[in-house]
Amino acid sequence: MNAKGWIVGVLLVMVQTVGQAQQVSMVKWVAMDSLFAQKSDTTYVLNFWATWCKPCVTELPYFEQTQQKYLNQKLKVILVSMDFARELTTRVIPFVTERKLTSQVWLLNEPDANSWIEKVSKEWSGAIPATLIFNNAKGKKVFFEQKLDALRLEKELSDFL
Repeated sequence: MNAKGWIVGVLLVMVQTVGQAQQVSMVKWVAMDSLFAQKSDTTYVLNFWATWCKPCVTELPYFEQTQQKYLNQKLKVILVSMDFARELTTRVIPFVTERKLTSQVWLLNEPDANSWIEKVSKEWSGAIPATLIFNNAKGKKVFFEQKLDALRLEKELSDFL
């Protein structure tokens, strides 16, 4: 490969990486608060996970499949990373890119978990994986502090859709 071809190849990889890196948004609690205040008839599936959490990583494909299955319905999957903010570019973005995650990914940049965990659910001790499914228009909300499999996730969603 000549130098020109090599440079074009590197640029294409950089453009692809930048495009994929945009899949991860660093957010503060106010974004979550705003989401919880939505009055729309959209069902939200928030999965709290981290790159270092083996059960979390195991269940991520189920959330990805759910997002794809209900793509044209009022359902939105948001994968909320609990990794440290300083690990956004070194750990989270490479993880998301490598696994080709297509769901919306947020990295929650709120180091004092005690200030917001109970706002997600009074039942939550802070352990992950954890999942919150809610639809404000329907007045429904369910929380799980455990790993979910595809069948359980589908069953829980059937009550919302």
